[in-house]
Amino acid sequence: MPSSTDSVPRRVAADEAGVAEAVGLLAAGGIVVIPTETVYGLAADAANPAAVARVFAAKGRPALNPLIVHVASFGMAERYGQFGELGRHLARRFWPGPLTLVVPRRAGAPLAGAVTAGLPTVALRVPAHPVMQAVVARLGRAVAAPSANVSGRLSPTRAAHVAGLDVPLVLDAGPCAAGLESTILKLGADGALTLLRPGAVPLETLVAEAGRPVAPAGAGVEAPGMLLRHYAPRLPLLLEVTEPEAGMFLIGFGPVAGDLNLSPTGDLAEAAAGLFDALHRAEASGAESIGVAPIPRHGLGLAIHDRLRRGSAAGCV
Repeated sequence: MPSSTDSVPRRVAADEAGVAEAVGLLAAGGIVVIPTETVYGLAADAANPAAVARVFAAKGRPALNPLIVHVASFGMAERYGQFGELGRHLARRFWPGPLTLVVPRRAGAPLAGAVTAGLPTVALRVPAHPVMQAVVARLGRAVAAPSANVSGRLSPTRAAHVAGLDVPLVLDAGPCAAGLESTILKLGADGALTLLRPGAVPLETLVAEAGRPVAPAGAGVEAPGMLLRHYAPRLPLLLEVTEPEAGMFLIGFGPVAGDLNLSPTGDLAEAAAGLFDALHRAEASGAESIGVAPIPRHGLGLAIHDRLRRGSAAGCV
């Protein structure tokens, strides 16, 4: 379990010196927090079982929950996974970027067993953020990096959100541009596609690019973010709220002003980018509960709703 919910790791600028220090720590089997375009990730050398174990221990993460493997290029991704024609097409279209592809693990791939949680597949992504790109490229091998938060809690989209983890270093590159975790898409051997987690690439965009339907996920845990209770603030979280109750911090959207508005104009990209930051601010506000205004369930709204549903008090809405 994490050592203390009040611990604050050391933060340094994500410059040349910071990147060099992070690479040194990873090469020595340590763990570090690194920014991506989605959220800040808690990184370890994906081939080092002891380092990967430190990630699980720092987060208090269930062992059945696999990790996303971050690589610097499609060529590096092919060391770890097997891509068919459709997989190569989607990788060319969306990488670098916030799409994770779950593909069959390549035989002999240099990955610690805990990374894939015993599954025959591996979740791979080429991040677009220059800092994560630089770290992986200089390390020369894949980095496993779940979100840098205590398991089940709010994801960090700023370095200041990272707390409660026994980790020696956080590279600070400011707020994450996307603000939501990557979309996770599983590619079946028969060409079937399954959406394991909605995210920063909208479902409609994937369907249009793939030219085929994308099925919803089943009940099993095949990728990060599939646990029912996840992304949760420490306060009760209520959804579809238009009028706040006493003691509630209301996160607004569109015409519902709230104490803080994700996007007064109803822009879902703006709302996604600010979602976790708003939840962190609400959690620290001294309120007794958090309410969130209604948000459309299409485009990026599907991913926003997924995070809110998993983080809500009841786990569903």
